[in-house]
Amino acid sequence: MTDLLDKAVAKARDLAPDMQDEIARVMLAFVNEEAPLYQFTPEEEAELDESGAARGDFATDAEVRVIRAKFGL
Repeated sequence: MTDLLDKAVAKARDLAPDMQDEIARVMLAFVNEEAPLYQFTPEEEAELDESGAARGDFATDAEVRVIRAKFGL
């Protein structure tokens, strides 16, 4: 293990367990393990189920262009 990675892992040990899990997921995704980059909480899952995305309601290309222009993206 490199000194930099060792230092990062040592810092991560001081974080809350949920934050440690987030860091682990990102690391595993980076090395191509079969782990999702983000795992939704049950509350987030419920929100997604209630959203338009669950029904396939997405912004049109024109709507996206308007938002991008508005925020300079």
